Amino acid sequence: MGPQVGIIQMEFTHFHRLVQHPSVSRLEIGQAASMLDIGIRNIFNEQHDEFRKKARLFFEENVVPDHEMWEKQHHCPKELFTWAGSAGLLGVDTPVEHGGAGRDFLSSMIMLEEQFYSNCSGPGFQMHSDIVMQYIYKHGSNEQMERYLPGMGAGRIIGGLAMTEPNAGSDVQRIQTRAKQDGTDWILNGAKVFITNGHLLDLVIVAAVTEPTAKKAAHGTTLFLVDYGKEGFNKGRVLHKIGHIGAIL
Repeated sequence: MGPQVGIIQMEFTHFHRLVQHPSVSRLEIGQAASMLDIGIRNIFNEQHDEFRKKARLFFEENVVPDHEMWEKQHHCPKELFTWAGSAGLLGVDTPVEHGGAGRDFLSSMIMLEEQFYSNCSGPGFQMHSDIVMQYIYKHGSNEQMERYLPGMGAGRIIGGLAMTEPNAGSDVQRIQTRAKQDGTDWILNGAKVFITNGHLLDLVIVAAVTEPTAKKAAHGTTLFLVDYGKEGFNKGRVLHKIGHIGAIL
């Protein structure tokens, strides 16, 4: 990704309670026997219900049975992403023509809810689909979208995000990783920690400082797409964590 730095505009949509149509019978959470019931909440429709059934079945059959074992080894298998891709559960709200499932944002949140309901923290599907794929789809070039998104939607390419550093956590403006242009190439120097999907990833978005003297730190920071296998790109050990044990860091 080139040195151009843009401000990423985040849009927050307020989902107002919909007026229930007389022919529709959808209970809200407080009226339902269980918040896990399928077919409740007016923000969803029948298509969402069918997608929820698919997502719930995927977690029940492919994640729950082995999750305890994955927590002991502190990561889930790479094949889990290809299984999810085959089921149409990756890149949920990324358009079909760009390798995603072509559904809406609510469907993407259904996928997240169902993972929570399964009580399985290991698979880093949200990072892969809702952050990395969305970064590339919304801010990447056509070449980058064509190169990465179809493989990510199929689970053949696993994505991660490298922002946190040993001395810079939630305050991204304190990062020390530097990127310096060398001809048509960029040389990155630094270390990142706590990278979701880090042990399995094939592609990582790396935040690095490109203009240390910029008036505002955010304006001197660039996101780089880095393929695993590049010279000097080394993965550390799998971390043994106190919480979120099955997550791939």
